[in-house]
Amino acid sequence: MMNAMDLNSDLGEGFGHWTLGDDDALLGIVTSANVACGFHASDASIMRRVCERAVECGVAIGAQVGYRDLPGFGRRFIDIEPQALTQDVIYQIGALEAFARVAGSRVRYVKPHGALYNAIVRHEEQAAAVVQAIVDYDPTLPVLGLPGSVWLRRAEAAGLTGVREAFADRAYTPEGTLVSRRLAGAVLDDADEIARRCVAIAMGEPIADAEGGSLTVTAGSICVHGDTAGAVDIARSVKDALATAGVNVAPFVA
Repeated sequence: MMNAMDLNSDLGEGFGHWTLGDDDALLGIVTSANVACGFHASDASIMRRVCERAVECGVAIGAQVGYRDLPGFGRRFIDIEPQALTQDVIYQIGALEAFARVAGSRVRYVKPHGALYNAIVRHEEQAAAVVQAIVDYDPTLPVLGLPGSVWLRRAEAAGLTGVREAFADRAYTPEGTLVSRRLAGAVLDDADEIARRCVAIAMGEPIADAEGGSLTVTAGSICVHGDTAGAVDIARSVKDALATAGVNVAPFVA
């Protein structure tokens, strides 16, 4: 059983007048905010607003870095040169860092987004490129990733602190990877079921995979996606269920 569990959410994913999710409500529930840095979503005004609200709520600010893909919301793989990917990741962290500092805080960790997150589960070159970006920028920054991924293996080999992440509202394959969003049932929406799954993860108990098998997911942080239908209710249900089970919901960073 985990004595503590972080609850994170992808936030700041609007753009201009277009909004996505309820950032303010989620910041009143989660303990860590993965803030979009302008490549797959967000802009300067949104980044500043989310950082300020995160500081008000005592929520840790993390850089949610991704491919330069606003039209595709960062969910399309880009076969980018590794050196260029390294610079793109540094650029994104630096942009968010500025707004975090203006708000009185700093970037506390890094989490890849969308297609980049999924690509570096197995893509050696791109995983190495993202690791290099963190090493160059600030090797004290922890990184979030999927358990068993090439990304976390390379990050830890480079001396970075890897934090294993579970997903509250996503279905898993028997191999422990995420079911593609293109497939039916990839995104879960039953708040009670999701809360039970999260308690099981925190307790070290198995959950059901997409094929009905048994899967144990070891994690120090659980993600509730801000763009999932009913995200606020889901996040609140998860937090309440963890607390009832005796799990302290707190940021994974000091």
